[in-house]
Amino acid sequence: MNRLTIIGNGMLGRELAAAAAAGQDVTVYDLPDFDITDRRQLRQAVEAADCIVNCAAYTNVDQAERERELCAAVNAAAPGMLGELAAATGKYVIHISTDFVFGDLTDAPQRETDPPHPLSVYGATKLEGERRLLASGCNCGIIRVEWSYGAYGGNFISKILGLAKKLPELKVVADQTGSPTWTGDMARAILDFLGTRPAGVYHFAAAGYATRFEVAAAIIRHFGLKTRLISCSSSEFPAPAARPHNSKFDCTAIDKILSFRRPAWQDALERFLDRIS
Repeated sequence: MNRLTIIGNGMLGRELAAAAAAGQDVTVYDLPDFDITDRRQLRQAVEAADCIVNCAAYTNVDQAERERELCAAVNAAAPGMLGELAAATGKYVIHISTDFVFGDLTDAPQRETDPPHPLSVYGATKLEGERRLLASGCNCGIIRVEWSYGAYGGNFISKILGLAKKLPELKVVADQTGSPTWTGDMARAILDFLGTRPAGVYHFAAAGYATRFEVAAAIIRHFGLKTRLISCSSSEFPAPAARPHNSKFDCTAIDKILSFRRPAWQDALERFLDRIS
């Protein structure tokens, strides 16, 4: 049985730990007991594992504009250290990254080879973390994910559902397009990677694309809520950090590796909403 270290016990980390428990000897590390920026602690976590999945990240996109050093330590420096330690011990690493490494240079679905152009400190530090991990020379697979939702933590789906149950009308942006992706499907993709250990950068998301407005409308329909949705632009919700308008992924590369067919975003969302109903 493989010894699997999961760093980060958030929305994806908890989902993965549950999914991996049947076939892996799983250990999860997270704050406050574990600090990924501490090299000694990180070395102990790496040495105790056969494979490491790094789900840890500084993810408060707006706060990152003010806490740049902390964001860079977690998102950029730590993956580099992880790579160095993994390379020295021959361990395989899966690192979770984000669509925020891109920034509207194109309207087309974005491939792994397309030029990155982060619009925020968060996106820039996540991109630097990818680069440092790859530069370490360790055996690693980087999976960029987007628009994550799941049962273990706040996300766009839970936010919209909570507001729609309280408000008669709700404004939702219609100029951001991507693929809402369930952490249960992300965990399944990670387990495939643990089995075959591919190297390089890959995009993973549910099949198909939607605007934030269209996703909100699907939630309203599922629960038969009476909330009136009003479409608007991102400019009506000014924030310290810019969000990419185009989060569409081309997932051709990862489709050649996965043992399952990526579900349509509508089908995955329906399954998730049925679970929380």
